Amino acid sequence: MKVPKNVWDGLEAVRVSGKTNMLIVSDVIRCAQMLGYPETAQWIQDHRNEYWEGVFQGFVAST
Repeated sequence: MKVPKNVWDGLEAVRVSGKTNMLIVSDVIRCAQMLGYPETAQWIQDHRNEYWEGVFQGFVAST
């Protein structure tokens, strides 16, 4: 799933932090906000289907 680079950065920050399971969407959103990635949190809220696709198939940063 292609996502904007700034969104990918936030998703990767949440993932490597180990603070939450990426399947718990509300926690991922909260963690992204706490780590300073509000645009990632907003993207997840606005693109739930794409988020799930990326979780299971992988995310790729687009330019």
